[in-house]
Amino acid sequence: MSGGPAARRGPGEPEPWGGLRPFSIKTKLGALVVIAVLITTGLMMIAMRTATELRFITVFSMIATLLITQFVAHSLTAPLDDMNAVAGAISHGDYTRRVRENRRDELGDLAQTINRMADDLEAQDRQRKELVANVSHELRTPIAGLRAVLENIVDGVTTADPETMRTALKQTERLGRLVETLLDLSRLDNGVVPLRQRRFEVWPYLSGVLKEANMAVPARAGIASGSGSHTRTDVHLHLDVSPPELTAHADPERIHQVVANLIDNAVKHSPPHGRVIVKARRGALPESLELEVLDEGPGIPRSEWHRVFERFNRGGAGASNGQGGDGGTGLGLAIARWAVDLHGGRIGVAESERGCRILVTLPGETSVPS
Repeated sequence: MSGGPAARRGPGEPEPWGGLRPFSIKTKLGALVVIAVLITTGLMMIAMRTATELRFITVFSMIATLLITQFVAHSLTAPLDDMNAVAGAISHGDYTRRVRENRRDELGDLAQTINRMADDLEAQDRQRKELVANVSHELRTPIAGLRAVLENIVDGVTTADPETMRTALKQTERLGRLVETLLDLSRLDNGVVPLRQRRFEVWPYLSGVLKEANMAVPARAGIASGSGSHTRTDVHLHLDVSPPELTAHADPERIHQVVANLIDNAVKHSPPHGRVIVKARRGALPESLELEVLDEGPGIPRSEWHRVFERFNRGGAGASNGQGGDGGTGLGLAIARWAVDLHGGRIGVAESERGCRILVTLPGETSVPS
């Protein structure tokens, strides 16, 4: 946003010209009076030298003064009309309109203030919509998994054995944790989200995440089938952890968000009967962890790598960027990046001979920011 003199002045700096700026409205009105007097005086002197009748001089003086006044008045009222139109659009929820900032007077300062107000309102409206979309996206996964478990029990596909009920209980507990996060909106708004880090074994943890993903995919397919989306029950998930006793130090709930969203992204863009591989390796630092999620889809063009993790970036059809033409919210990979950033880690697209390869690096206990 370009700033006028008022924007460039420091808070402690005095007004130039003793409080009267060269291009202020006060200066223009003062100049109008001076010019009107000069015109009248000049015409009177001409009349005295040329013996012109006073009435003609008076008429000419009035016409010249009115023309100059009309020009100055238009320069003052035109931006006010523009500001009124922008303010009316903002009051109706259109925060994209802006006032032209091409003046160096009080109206230019007012235009900057209105534009800053519109920027703030637009940012707040965007954050509100993103919050609703984030909530919807995050609640969908455990609800879909829980629905799949219950449908399998009702249809007789599985029995209500302790193992199945433990899976359903885990989904219910995850729903509870998500609700607790929503009840702490003040921390989210301020960017303060606590990390509950602990040391855990990677193999059993990721096995549980993959099992939940396997149970959630059929439920999502059943929900989406009415809108014409393809079912992806044919995609196989494979886990590769080396060494098997690998441990990590992180927030399991946040890492669950990362892995679940990456798997969901990979499944969406896998070919029929494709395979999604989740790899876990020890990083360079103690307790650090490197995660990879690979699919066999069309991959992501290198020119799009920097946009993959942007919010609401759905990409084109067939692009394995996490939000293809599948009716998703375009938030899955953005949420994954947010969770990784909380740990002080890195996430990005990596080179791959086939499909898409997302690489996540978590720094471990010693490097996580407080």
